[in-house]
Amino acid sequence: MRHRKKTSDNNSKPDRTQRASERAIKSHLVSKFYYMSKIEIRTVDVVQYIKPLREGGSLPAIVKADDGFLYVLKFRGAGQGKKALIAELIGGELARAIGLKVPEMVFMNLDDSFSKTEPDEEIQDLLKFSVGLNLGLHFLSSAITYDPLVSRIDEMTASKVVLLDSLISNIDRTAKNTNLLHWNKELWVIDHGASFYFHHNWDTWKNHLSRTFPLIKDHVLLSRATRLAEAAHEIKQSIESNKFEEIIATIPDDWLQSESDTLTPEEMRSAYIEYLNAKLSMIQLLVKESEDAR
Repeated sequence: MRHRKKTSDNNSKPDRTQRASERAIKSHLVSKFYYMSKIEIRTVDVVQYIKPLREGGSLPAIVKADDGFLYVLKFRGAGQGKKALIAELIGGELARAIGLKVPEMVFMNLDDSFSKTEPDEEIQDLLKFSVGLNLGLHFLSSAITYDPLVSRIDEMTASKVVLLDSLISNIDRTAKNTNLLHWNKELWVIDHGASFYFHHNWDTWKNHLSRTFPLIKDHVLLSRATRLAEAAHEIKQSIESNKFEEIIATIPDDWLQSESDTLTPEEMRSAYIEYLNAKLSMIQLLVKESEDAR
């Protein structure tokens, strides 16, 4: 359990007013990336690294922020890098928009003090390469992982989750790894970082616009998704005009910048919006595909 290193000079220690001012500045720096958006995502600072979550391939961690809350921190320096954070952000906000339960997401600033005091070399490297803006999800204390053999779920919620994952091409909601939690007697959807896999190769992204999602056959909730047509109607009703634009506008420019990418940040934003609109326009095909697979 590591805290951010404190200065020994009491005069340099920021008071609450200064900290609030600094946080407002940071929020402004992030907000300039999504000035079009009505979606508010807070920005906080990591003040304590508590423990890694080793069951996740990207080695997320439970951390404490300067707002006093615990979060599951997804690192920009992990295997799939910033693209996994983008997928997590888009998938989570789209799930929220269609009425599913999603933990609050926040932008999390991580400084370089944590890597300097971390004894584990793997985690040390992860912290070192993740300095800057990362993504956090509110930690749901005492939540229970969804078990398809034991847990219950209503047919409409199951149908919405199935269609959400078809829309965003989420390959990571299977019986082996459900990425669903039961908390306060409600189902919560988490971990969308494996979605939008087309963005790992921007040269071919347009090839995915007309494709359905055959991998839905492996979805953990498919057998319980018996109200797909109704769910599709509700999804289309709940996605207001410009909702995709609002969600995509929340992505920080920093996450869209990479020497290996062939598109500019604005071209990437446009591509995500075009992709989501294409998938929504073919939602009836996705319904049929899921019904056939079931």
